[in-house]
Amino acid sequence: MESFEQTAAQFDPMIHKIMNSLNIYKNRDEFYQLGLITLWNVWKVHDPEKGPFFSYAYGFVKGKMMNELTKQANHKARYANPKEEFWEVIEEAVEDSQELSTTDLLHDLLKSCRTLSENQRKWLKYTLCDQLTVREIADKEQVSLSAVKNWRQGAREKLKSIYDNSGKLSTLIS
Repeated sequence: MESFEQTAAQFDPMIHKIMNSLNIYKNRDEFYQLGLITLWNVWKVHDPEKGPFFSYAYGFVKGKMMNELTKQANHKARYANPKEEFWEVIEEAVEDSQELSTTDLLHDLLKSCRTLSENQRKWLKYTLCDQLTVREIADKEQVSLSAVKNWRQGAREKLKSIYDNSGKLSTLIS
C-alpha cells in the first residue's frame, strides 16, 4: 500500500472537484482540510476486496462536506445576527427607560396599586420585588397556577389602562 502523502497528492484534484461541484466558495481552506482528513480516515479503513478506493473515498469526502455545509447553514439560520437597525432601536429603548427614575416609577406604581385587588398586588410585589415566577408564587400562596395567572392578567390590564396614556410603564408590564 502506498503512503498517505502519495494518496493525498493523487486525490487532490478529486477534493477540489467536489468542492467546486458543491459550490463551496467560503472557507475553502477549511473544506479542503476536511477533505484531507476524511480521505485519511478512508485510507486507513479501506478494504480493497470490497471495491475500488476511488469510489469509496469520493462518496465519503463528498458526504462529509455536504454534512458540514448543512451544519453551517443550520447554525447560520439559528444564530443570525440582527441587522444594524435592530441595535439602534434597542439603544433608543434603553435610553428611554433610563430617563425614568426608579423612585418615580415606584411612586407611580404605589398610586396605581390602590386600584388593584389584594391578589393582584401580591402578584405585583412577588414579581417585581421578589422576582418570583408564576409557579413560585402559586406554591408560596398555595393556590393553582391558573389563579396566579388570573391575578397577573387582571393586574396587567389595570396597569396598562392607567399607564397607556402616559406610556411610562407599558413596556415594563408587557
